[in-house]
Amino acid sequence: MTTPARLIPLLDQFDWASERLVRRMTGPFTDSGNGTDVPATAMTDEEFRWEPVPGCWSVRRRADGPGTGATTLSGTGGWGRDTAPFPHPSPPPFTTAAWRLSHLAELLTIRADHTTGSHALTRDDYRVEGEAAGGIAAFEAGVHAWRSVLAGADDAALDTVGYCGYPYGSDPENPFLDVVWWVNQEILHHGAEIALLRDLYRVRDGLGS
Repeated sequence: MTTPARLIPLLDQFDWASERLVRRMTGPFTDSGNGTDVPATAMTDEEFRWEPVPGCWSVRRRADGPGTGATTLSGTGGWGRDTAPFPHPSPPPFTTAAWRLSHLAELLTIRADHTTGSHALTRDDYRVEGEAAGGIAAFEAGVHAWRSVLAGADDAALDTVGYCGYPYGSDPENPFLDVVWWVNQEILHHGAEIALLRDLYRVRDGLGS
């Protein structure tokens, strides 16, 4: 199938943002943005769940219960992600790299399912990962699932309102092209946040260069 011309720049942006984020978390190098390789170490579990300020939302062992301000741990498995029903706390709590990456992995996976999959996957079904390697692998799996959806989208799909039935957003009310654009923005802004958290973690004791 020929890729619609208006989808190509969004695909390129998605691929670049996803790959750059993975390399920023795994190393040994990441793209500085101008094509220059910058050294990057592999993210540790401690860094993955690092809480730089009091009251962070993160991913936690289910047996430990939710963090401050959260009422439940979403997902399934031995770990869950801090959450609360609407309306969420205001101002929103600061979230860890683990929380942000889990959020990205989940939204990619569930959106893919509600576009060309079973249309049944929920947040309660989604397995939350509590360690860095598992969290990164879950994100990569979500990237692959969503990228497969995009590869099969033709012009008619891009214009179809509700082509994606993701139940935790306005996707059923929007043309699919708008959803594709929005997902890219999610990866770009949360990816930048995770990158900044890596920088802050490196200098957390005032000893970094």
